[in-house]
Amino acid sequence: MDNPKIAQKMPYLVDEQPGKKAWCSCGLSTNQPYCDGSHKGSGFVPKIEEITEEKKVAWCGCKHSANGAFCDGSHSKL
Repeated sequence: MDNPKIAQKMPYLVDEQPGKKAWCSCGLSTNQPYCDGSHKGSGFVPKIEEITEEKKVAWCGCKHSANGAFCDGSHSKL
């Protein structure tokens, strides 16, 4: 798999608590925006992000953000 699957063409807005989160980079997870292990054998790995405070996070849903796990608006160009 060369390119990630577009899970959705908008961010996942989540009220997050502090802690480590495993963001799905392949787009195959059924637990978006988080990794559920569906990437196995695809060449993709989850991106581990440390959330240090309670806040709303815009996780990238299209998997094409230049800002890694976080939305940068790239979905509007797909």
